[in-house]
Amino acid sequence: MSMNGTDILIWIDGDAVGSQRDVTLDETTEEIDVSSKDQREGRYLPGRYGATMSLDALYVPTNAAYLALQAAMRNGTFVEVVVIEEGVVLESADAIVTSLGRTGPDQSEATVSCALRIDGAWVSGS
Repeated sequence: MSMNGTDILIWIDGDAVGSQRDVTLDETTEEIDVSSKDQREGRYLPGRYGATMSLDALYVPTNAAYLALQAAMRNGTFVEVVVIEEGVVLESADAIVTSLGRTGPDQSEATVSCALRIDGAWVSGS
C-alpha cells in the first residue's frame, strides 16, 4: 500500500484495511455550563472528550483486514486505528465499528463505508 501525506489506517490483527480513501477524523469536547444567575455572561468548562472516524474504501472482498472489520462489526469487538504520517506512527487508539455499509453501483467500483467511535484516549507513537 503506497502512502502519501497523512494516512489514517485501520489495523486489525496486523493487517491494514485495503484501498482506503476519504477518511474523516472528528474530535469533540462537550461543554459543561457553570453559568450563574448572578451574571449575564455564560461560563463553561470542558467536559467529556470524544472522537469518531469515517472512511470509504474500495470493496475488496478477499482483503483479510476487511473481513476482520466485518467480523468486528458483527461480533462487537474492538479494532485498532493507527494514524501514520510519512511512514511514522503518530498515534493509535482502540475503536468500535458503529456502521459498515457496502454499495455496488452500476458501471462504477464497489465501495464500503465505515464509521467508528474511538474508545478512550489516543496513544502517541507506536
